[in-house]
Amino acid sequence: MADWFTDNSLLLGLALLDGLANAALIFMVAVGLNLVFGVLRIVNVAHGSLFAIGAYAAASIGMFFAARGLPPWMGYVALVLAAVAIGAVLGPLIERLLLRRIYGHEDVLQLLVTFALFMILEDVQKLVWGVQPVSQDAPLKFLGTVDIPFGEDVIPFTAYQLFVIPGVAVVTLLGLAWFLRRTLTGRVIVAVTTDKEAATAMGIDAARITLLTFSFGAGLAALGGALASPTLALVPGIGAQTIVLSFAVVATAGLGQIEGAALTALLIGLGRSIAVYFAPEFEVVVPYLIMVAVLLVRPQGLFGVIETRRV
Repeated sequence: MADWFTDNSLLLGLALLDGLANAALIFMVAVGLNLVFGVLRIVNVAHGSLFAIGAYAAASIGMFFAARGLPPWMGYVALVLAAVAIGAVLGPLIERLLLRRIYGHEDVLQLLVTFALFMILEDVQKLVWGVQPVSQDAPLKFLGTVDIPFGEDVIPFTAYQLFVIPGVAVVTLLGLAWFLRRTLTGRVIVAVTTDKEAATAMGIDAARITLLTFSFGAGLAALGGALASPTLALVPGIGAQTIVLSFAVVATAGLGQIEGAALTALLIGLGRSIAVYFAPEFEVVVPYLIMVAVLLVRPQGLFGVIETRRV
């Protein structure tokens, strides 16, 4: 065993670093999906499309800045602008015009409606950005690489993936936990999540809270896409890949869990990355093997609780 670690230390180090960056991106999407479900009680299949549109928008804004000779650090401004724009524009539009009409309906109808929205948004991406790969890696190149000692090897790794992506994910986790537990608006969101009917009876504007929550969740998904855009060649279908992984995280952690989503995203991200380097034929199925293994033991998820049905 010791010889195996010595012989494969470089690959193991790369797998751990890649897994950390991938887990952070998956978390950004999954935590928004979890937050939306907690308040709206809708499993939003179209959430992955918001990730993809955020990525495309960030790349487009970054290329717009670069074409006008703006400094490379403006690429980071492009990432934030894309996320804010998607959350502020698409979020309220989708919630008001579509989702508000299906609250309280059967789960099957909600899934069908959000899946239809997902298909529409996929075609919108092709209409706006085409089917050829789109890339803008200025934020990735701007910070360069960092040499990381790992055993007897030194691993060169991009500083963007090492610090920026995980850093934003950690700030998001801590900020969201503080917001939900320490601010009035956050406590109102928790109240609506716990018992929407009782919260409404106490005078809370549930419609406003649902709009705010969905827009914020959409912004988180778009931010995840924006952060991923410098590291990917953007092609149609990236939203589908992301939402499937996000569902795996949410189901494994337990619906409505935030801190649990972070730990589960880390588990699935590392597991998938290790499979890529050491058993690539299992890379596709590893996240779902982890999910199935957890759900067989705890059907409510690792950190979920069994809800009492109100009648």
